[in-house]
Amino acid sequence: MKGFLIFVGVMILSVVLLVFYGISVKNGLIDREETVQQKFSEIDNQLKRRSDLIPNLVNVVKGYAKHEKELFSEIANARSRLLNAGSVAEKANASSELGSILGRLLAISENYPQLKADQSFIRLQDELAGTENRITVARKRYNEAVKDFRSKVKRFPGSIFKDSFDIDKMAYFQVEDRAAKQNAPKVEF
Repeated sequence: MKGFLIFVGVMILSVVLLVFYGISVKNGLIDREETVQQKFSEIDNQLKRRSDLIPNLVNVVKGYAKHEKELFSEIANARSRLLNAGSVAEKANASSELGSILGRLLAISENYPQLKADQSFIRLQDELAGTENRITVARKRYNEAVKDFRSKVKRFPGSIFKDSFDIDKMAYFQVEDRAAKQNAPKVEF
C-alpha cells in the first residue's frame, strides 16, 4: 500500500511538473510572439518617419525642379501605398517601391547644383539617410525575432502549441531589389 501511494504521488508530481513545464513553454512562445510584434512596430515607426520626411523633401526639390511632376506624383502614390499597407509583405513591397522612387528623387539633385547646396535639402537628405539606416537595423532585429519565434514553435516541445499560433503570419520582412529588376545599365571601360 505504501508503495502504491508513493507511485501515485510520483505520478501526480510528474503530471504537475509537466503542466508547469507546458505553461512555461507556452508563455515563452507568447513572449517571443510579442517580441516579433514589438520589432515590427519599430519597422513601422521608422517607415512612418521616412514617410513624414518625404513631403518636406519633395517640397524643397519642387522649388528647383518644377518639371518633375510625374516623379512627384509617383512619390505621393508610393507613400500612400506604404501608409495603407497592412501585412508584412505589403509593407515590404511598398517600402521597396518607395525607396526606389526616392533614389530617383535624390538623383535629380545632380541636375540642379543650387539644390545640392540648399541647406534644407542637405538636412533632409541626411535625416532620410539616418532613417534608412534605422529601418535596416529594425528590419534585421525583426527578422531575427521572427526566426527565433518560428524555430521555437517548430521545435519540440513548442510544436505541441503550434496550432495556438499563426506562424505563417510571422513573415520575414524582405525587401525586393528593384534596381536589379529594372535592368540597370552596364558600365564598361
